[in-house]
Amino acid sequence: MAWFAVTLGGAVTSTYAAPDAPAASASSPAPDSVTTLLIERGLLPASSAAVVQSVRDKTSDLVVSAMNFLGVPYRRGGTSEEGFDCSGFTRHIFEMSIGRVLPRRADEQAKSPDLFKVAREELKPGDLVFFNTMRRTFSHVGIYLGENKFIHAPRPGGEVRIEDMGQSYWAKRFTGARRAPEVDGFEQRMQNGLQQLRSAVAPGAADTVR
Repeated sequence: MAWFAVTLGGAVTSTYAAPDAPAASASSPAPDSVTTLLIERGLLPASSAAVVQSVRDKTSDLVVSAMNFLGVPYRRGGTSEEGFDCSGFTRHIFEMSIGRVLPRRADEQAKSPDLFKVAREELKPGDLVFFNTMRRTFSHVGIYLGENKFIHAPRPGGEVRIEDMGQSYWAKRFTGARRAPEVDGFEQRMQNGLQQLRSAVAPGAADTVR
């Protein structure tokens, strides 16, 4: 494995790259050089290029910041670009992008008095979404991107990635969402930029996460 750096949304992030990762498919929607690099390194499915293209310059700092870390490896207890666990990832993104310091664990984030509950049908980009993946109500957390997609640090051996909450694995394990007061101010800026997210990620088997 090797390190390399990419720039997305004006921020530089380093991550691991597999030396024999597949190149982008011919059907990729004219990605820019950064997106092409992510695809070539195997860190972003070719069919997901539209997500990066649509959110890079059109969405909130929080969502763009989260996208910067696509491909960063999962690391238990990790809270930096060297590796994240699920709640370490959300904590890092919220603090870096909007200055809000979340509690450390997923269950603590779900129970934070500074965040308010959100119904699934009222989700907005930037909301925290929670799942029961370890027989605990709030054992996993990610960041909602819009169009039923979320970004998260999934499990040991995995990398920060985008997934569809409509997949059966996630749909039956979804346990709630929370919103920071700052997120309400993002909605107007994000409406147009997230319209293309419906073509986001290629369907794949969602495996058990921690």
